[in-house]
Amino acid sequence: MITVEEAKSWYEGADEVHSFEHVLRVKAMAERIGRVEGADLKIIEAAAYLHDSRGASPAEGGKERKEHHIASAEFAGEILASKGWSQERIEAVQHCIRAHRFRHNGERPESLEAQCLFDADKLDVLGAVGAARTIAYAVLAGQPVLSLPSQHFLETGEKETGEPHSSYHEYLFKLRKVKDQLFTKTGRAIAQERHLFLERFYEQLIAEYRGER
Repeated sequence: MITVEEAKSWYEGADEVHSFEHVLRVKAMAERIGRVEGADLKIIEAAAYLHDSRGASPAEGGKERKEHHIASAEFAGEILASKGWSQERIEAVQHCIRAHRFRHNGERPESLEAQCLFDADKLDVLGAVGAARTIAYAVLAGQPVLSLPSQHFLETGEKETGEPHSSYHEYLFKLRKVKDQLFTKTGRAIAQERHLFLERFYEQLIAEYRGER
């Protein structure tokens, strides 16, 4: 069994975007989705606690951040083996962790538990929490909260030379597409509501930026 205190110790020094608070939100959401979908909640709990345990912070940068899901899965194997978990269940948790960062050419979430974790992690970039995290990420990366994108970015998704990557850029480039990437019926329903909030938030932010509201 993984205790809250033990899990928290794996995130000491983490930035506010990938802090232990993020882990607890993902755990709660993954368990919520898992209960509805009929997933193994013990697998979900372990995977959620361990999914960002190594190298997830933007401050890590480069290859280490990009491969944090691999490092976290390896760390999970060590932790769970020390607790007497069977190899089969360890591998189930490791699959969840590796697949939570699924991109077009990565490890696809195949198990129900992996899909629940994936959806929960992505839901944390939507809604009110998503807006706060995206702004915090921009600030941590030394980027502006809001900078209106160039026409080139709007048309291609590629920034012009010297163009910043503000939180609004991130919304346009990635966040507004998240709701269509989820796997579970439960996750997609939650995403729809959170997506609408985020959409309204940036509409309001831009209007205030321009002095229109």
